[in-house]
Amino acid sequence: MSDLFTVRDVARLFDLQEARLRYWAQTGFVGPSVRRGARAFYSFQDLLSVKVAKDLLDGGMPLQRVRKNLDALRSALPHVDRPLSSLRICSYGDQLVVVGEDQAAFEPATGQLVLSLAVSALTTQIAKVLSFPDKPKGQASPPVSTSTDSAYAAFLEGLAAESQDDLDRAEECFRRAIFLDERMAAAWTDFGSILERKGQRGQARDAFEKALALDPEQPEARYNLANLLADVGEVDLAVAEYRRVIAACPELADAHYNLALLYQRADKPGLAAIHLRKYLDLDSDSEWAGKAREMLDSLAEKC
Repeated sequence: MSDLFTVRDVARLFDLQEARLRYWAQTGFVGPSVRRGARAFYSFQDLLSVKVAKDLLDGGMPLQRVRKNLDALRSALPHVDRPLSSLRICSYGDQLVVVGEDQAAFEPATGQLVLSLAVSALTTQIAKVLSFPDKPKGQASPPVSTSTDSAYAAFLEGLAAESQDDLDRAEECFRRAIFLDERMAAAWTDFGSILERKGQRGQARDAFEKALALDPEQPEARYNLANLLADVGEVDLAVAEYRRVIAACPELADAHYNLALLYQRADKPGLAAIHLRKYLDLDSDSEWAGKAREMLDSLAEKC
């Protein structure tokens, strides 16, 4: 069994959408840590992080708490002087504990956790799942061109430029990534984001829709499209897109917040309150949390 895994391997292993994995990686939540040229791969420790993240999110833990526990877990594992396969990651009440073969335990972080993961069992699961044949032709993700490595390198350079607010450079890089591989949905998404920030909403909308045509379940593209639709006054379409985002990626807190704003404007206080509470469950310490609580208080008088 290889020590490195592609995004497709990880998606098959944990029954996750590739788009959701890419979103996690792009937002710095959890992703591949190994580079081979311009390509990125998941290590076994990355798989542990993905498994922990999926189980905790599925169990209802807020995204920020999951992130904190993952950061602590990643920091702790490299210093464990015992084989990874001998570890067991489990929870006792509100504590995440890593237990070794000698039953000695340490606590990477605290939180409201619902997890019990035997690392050795994960190793066996990897071997079994990755031995399955690929899906029949027509059901798998579209094949990438032979220039994907160069396209991916341009995409990464665009992300770096975008993070530094160098919009012209970012646009140039995303255009190159799309030129080299027009089926790279993530490049279309970030290209659209740059265009929208430059005020080119029509072209941005086209880019988001192109991304979704290539990857209908990509939450970032759909979220950006929903924001754009809300800004131009197409409220019904925006609500529909936010709801689809939340269905595919329920941990995207900002989608809940923005959907609550639309419901509030539509005089639907009950629905607005539901999504504000969900937002606060996911991101209670954000700069918008105070505003969300104020909105909830005002909505309580109407419900």
